[in-house]
Amino acid sequence: MGHRLTQISTRTGDDGSTGLGDGQRVPKNHLRIAAMGDVDELNSQLGVLLAEPLPADVRELLVVIQHELFNLGGELSIPGYTLLKVEAVLRLDEALALYNGQLPRLQEFILPAGTRSAALAHVARTIARRAERAVVALASVEAVNEAPRHYLNRLSDLLFVLARVLNRANLDGLGGDDVYWRSERIARADAESQ
Repeated sequence: MGHRLTQISTRTGDDGSTGLGDGQRVPKNHLRIAAMGDVDELNSQLGVLLAEPLPADVRELLVVIQHELFNLGGELSIPGYTLLKVEAVLRLDEALALYNGQLPRLQEFILPAGTRSAALAHVARTIARRAERAVVALASVEAVNEAPRHYLNRLSDLLFVLARVLNRANLDGLGGDDVYWRSERIARADAESQ
């Protein structure tokens, strides 16, 4: 990754192509570009989440994740290159175990709602799933390392868990708990228990 941006508007993409990190040019609708774009969007959404009031430990974790996502995007930009380390996936596994261990068991599906920070974490979660699908699609036609796919899978799970954590942190005073889906099964069970 020896290239650094010195000029933003080059006009070289006016023909519908874009350059990869290795200098190769591909169409802007190439699967690799789609995967890179989804990872970039995910990182940008985390930037929006970081603009919210957050517990210090969650903020610190999200900043590390932003750097790792930049590495993941860099890896995708250079076919055959490895930049995202397996340790990054393990770090997400550890964070998942830590934060999930602090939460009560889910009784039902939850809605992507509650505090603004929790809702933003849910949006990031859905973008992570899309980025994962894009990487899987790319891997079906070109060689892609396993770490990016594993990382995005774990990250979407972690963002779900962090949304629950952020609802309980209730830093904007609008949350406090999960927002449960009102299923017919729960409604029947509630009616029967009364």
